[in-house]
Amino acid sequence: MPSRALTMGIIFVSQTGVGFLGNILLLLCYGFLSCTGRGIKHMDLILHNLIVANCLVLLARGIPQTMAAFGLKYFMDDFGCKLVFYVHRVARGASLSATSLLSGFQAITISLSSPQWMQLKVKALKSIRLSILLCWTLHLLVNSIVPMYITAMRESSNHTEKKDLGFCSGVIIDRNISLLHSVMFSFTDVLYLVLMIWASGCMLIILYRHKQKVLHIHSKSLTPKCSPETRATHSILMLVSTFFCCYALSSFFTFYMSLFDKPSWWLVNTSALMGSSFPCVSPFVLISRDPRVSRLWYTHGTKISDLYKWVRA
Repeated sequence: MPSRALTMGIIFVSQTGVGFLGNILLLLCYGFLSCTGRGIKHMDLILHNLIVANCLVLLARGIPQTMAAFGLKYFMDDFGCKLVFYVHRVARGASLSATSLLSGFQAITISLSSPQWMQLKVKALKSIRLSILLCWTLHLLVNSIVPMYITAMRESSNHTEKKDLGFCSGVIIDRNISLLHSVMFSFTDVLYLVLMIWASGCMLIILYRHKQKVLHIHSKSLTPKCSPETRATHSILMLVSTFFCCYALSSFFTFYMSLFDKPSWWLVNTSALMGSSFPCVSPFVLISRDPRVSRLWYTHGTKISDLYKWVRA
């Protein structure tokens, strides 16, 4: 096996394993908090969907790409290729929409603080489940054409009319049709990105005004306490910033790869690596920023440490 294939395979294994483990641990933490009734928030449902979407992205892209990097290229049939690429596209879109909804609902939560807006705030929070359902339905419908242009790689087949996607093949279609599909796929992405930018801008303005008000009220000798809403807003802004960085890199490599009918081995693998970067990183951003999760880890970690010391004694 070439050293480059071994190196890329190890990178994919590490990314998929670490990312999947982080998402599962975070999902278990939120599940435990929900079961015990401690620190439950309205937007935890969006976080649950974000974690599930991240896991699907890592499994649908990470495992096949790892096998392909290790040299196993002809291990999927047509149905498997179509299913894997469809699940990956739907999960990727669901991850994008969940991050966008998270920032949007958080902006509504911290901005509508006046009494006359409280009823609208309550209605917005009650519509979270419907919003998530609509987002999943939208991505299921929009990406329904993806399986039409994905086929399995066959050792004896003619590859002149197919694009190498690592472990499957893509049918090379007319430039105009390809451009139309790109516009259709990009429309939903741009829609969610605009919502994300608007919500992030609103939250930054609100935090700035709040900081100025606190500095005006409190004495400089006192350290004002940070409210739970402010901490949650900081966490979501950190998550959105991470998403923007990962999404920008992924979009660049995806667009660059679409310019070639026969993309190089490095380009195919780098594009797949960038596409799974946010699902791998995001759970650790949430773990480090959510005080409920940190408190849960600290409490149970201390108990396990004490039990281990008691057994050793």
